Amino acid sequence: MVADESRWAFIDWDTAGPGSRLRDVAYAMHGFIPLSAHPDWQRGDAGDQLRVFANAYGLDEAERRRLVPLLGRRRRSIHDFLREQAARRVQPWATPWTAGHGDGWRSDAEYNEQREDLWMQALLAG
Repeated sequence: MVADESRWAFIDWDTAGPGSRLRDVAYAMHGFIPLSAHPDWQRGDAGDQLRVFANAYGLDEAERRRLVPLLGRRRRSIHDFLREQAARRVQPWATPWTAGHGDGWRSDAEYNEQREDLWMQALLAG
């Protein structure tokens, strides 16, 4: 996290590479709201938090509509990346896959895919 008197910015260099702003926002939403299948991390106000987050980023309606499918796809891409790297025995990725982290990413992907209509309604409300 980088901060000054009036702003915060979050930087995550893990698997950094070229990507879209919306993919980055989807990843940040997953971690900071969070949008997780794990019952201990679920929030009853996740839809409200999505809207607050999108408002803070100044996302317009078209961006919000493109964002919703990314919430699940971004999780699934991490699952697939870990699986592929583990199959090739590439570290450090093989270790978290073996420890079951892939299952968590897959579950989170499914959780968000099943809630796309709910997330869309929340993001387009008000």
